[in-house]
Amino acid sequence: MSAHILLVEDEVKLARFIELELTSEGYRISIAHDGMTGLTLARESAPELVILDWMLPGMTGVEICRRLRATGIKVPVILLTAKDEVGDRVAGLDAGADDYVVKPFSIEELLARVRAHLRRTQEVDQDVLQFDDLSLNRLTREVFRGQRAIDLTAKEFDLLEYLLSHPRQVYTRDQILENVWGYDFIGDSNIIEVYVRYLRLKLEEKGEKRLIQTIRGVGYVLRD
Repeated sequence: MSAHILLVEDEVKLARFIELELTSEGYRISIAHDGMTGLTLARESAPELVILDWMLPGMTGVEICRRLRATGIKVPVILLTAKDEVGDRVAGLDAGADDYVVKPFSIEELLARVRAHLRRTQEVDQDVLQFDDLSLNRLTREVFRGQRAIDLTAKEFDLLEYLLSHPRQVYTRDQILENVWGYDFIGDSNIIEVYVRYLRLKLEEKGEKRLIQTIRGVGYVLRD
């Protein structure tokens, strides 16, 4: 599946131009034209890369980036701006941006940077699953909700890893039993409900929003 990119740019014509170029490269694009909408989409749509204009109505791109990092969202961020002073570059990078493209820019340069950051993310994070502010490291078996570490049992970890492997995909109870407990599992299928309850208690311990949703009569899905 092609990478999902969020573009937050208030100049409508420029946003449309960038959208067309990215779409022609095979990417899936979401667009916001103001800061608050951009922040909401960045948190809820789980993009694989964000392109942020610096100056936006409602909230600057730097503030959006700072808020994303504060909640543990590590998606690559490329800032677009007319500001080219060293102090501005430092401010953007200190806020958590990964790259910085000065307007006016060559679309070929922007596309090259997009490819580079997506490639780097795929290489580095192939063992890290992330959705919203929830992240799971397959190698270290660490789980975080934002900056909060969560201690899971082996089976709780396996269940969460399975749901995180494809966010927004609904899994039936049979699929979960076969892939988490094994096709030869002999026992009560209510074991899934029990472990989902355990996971929710730990993931929502500090009042965080629910991410594991019940689909009545079907199974479970990881989504907002």
